[in-house]
Amino acid sequence: MKLSTDRILTTHVGSLPRPQPLVATLIKKDRDEQYDRAEFEAQVKQAVADIVARQVAIGIDVVSDGEASKVGYATYVHERLTGFSGEPFVPKPNLDVAPYGDFRRRLELFIGPQQIRRLCCHGPVARQDHASAQRDIDNFKAAIATSKPVDAFMPAASPGVVSTFQPNRYYPDHRAYIGAVGAAMREEYEAIANAGIVVQLDSPDLAMARHTGFQDLTEAEFLKQAEQQVEVLNEALVNVPANSARLHLCWGNYEGPHDFDIPLQKILPIVLKAKPQAISFEAANPRHEHEWTVWRDTKLPDDKVLIPGVIDTCTNYLEHPELVAQRICRFADVVGRERVIAGTDCGFSTSVGTAGRVDREIAFRKLQSLVEGARIASQRLWR
Repeated sequence: MKLSTDRILTTHVGSLPRPQPLVATLIKKDRDEQYDRAEFEAQVKQAVADIVARQVAIGIDVVSDGEASKVGYATYVHERLTGFSGEPFVPKPNLDVAPYGDFRRRLELFIGPQQIRRLCCHGPVARQDHASAQRDIDNFKAAIATSKPVDAFMPAASPGVVSTFQPNRYYPDHRAYIGAVGAAMREEYEAIANAGIVVQLDSPDLAMARHTGFQDLTEAEFLKQAEQQVEVLNEALVNVPANSARLHLCWGNYEGPHDFDIPLQKILPIVLKAKPQAISFEAANPRHEHEWTVWRDTKLPDDKVLIPGVIDTCTNYLEHPELVAQRICRFADVVGRERVIAGTDCGFSTSVGTAGRVDREIAFRKLQSLVEGARIASQRLWR
């Protein structure tokens, strides 16, 4: 992972708006419907090239492949791993939105129903597709060679988030389930890192899952389970250097009350046990911006790097660059300017098949505001 000694670098969480023809193909693929494989591969390759070029043109330093080939950041694994089958799983409403029936109906009218499939684990989990991750890497490296960003990262589902979205119906307990997932995903993590790309472990299971997939647990049970998920994640990263990995923590990339979000201070001791050097987290939305003080009051290990979200990904408000700069400087004052990379709260297109809350072009304009704000912050921090 490249760090800067003369300015604040910029990045984001990973997913970016995909071309509509590719979205249509991804949905067919996810539903096991007929699609043109060659056309799909061509669509993905072109989408990755275009999205990397656009990030570099905007001024984003640490770019992703936009997750172009993936139907969703957690559910794509059922195509690459064995063990997931049956009817799509329909979860309970999130705890924060459950009391608000009218709100949930309006939200569905606006963004459309969820189209991705969430399948339960009904059998042994193992790697069955050894080619898809490598194709993603090859497409990304080709785009990197052409556009020449400062650095690059590729998201991958953590074992815990897989269990959050795709419940266990086979293994005797949660630890056995995520252990199997971790062993199966290890190949993907290592392939990304070995390609010279930073692997981002998407881990909303450590926060969001408290009021979503694991909402029936007590807080103590949830925290114990989170400990297990970090242990398994570290096991899966045994051959990946800490500075080749980053972890993304979030409470759910959706508009809602979020009044059941578990406080950062309760989970941070567990999060800091994770191997990845950098931690990406929400710090711009109105439910979590105040938690910068938690980082101020925490003894952060000397080797950790922060990627605070300084852009909200659930609103079409365009953050003023001055506000972005203030948010960046706040964290730089806490941990030092060389240990801060400016990021976003979450992705702009975490799953396909819904309209999304943020307009496609506004999403890219928000990234431009991120770059402008980082430039202002850099002038202040290195003057």
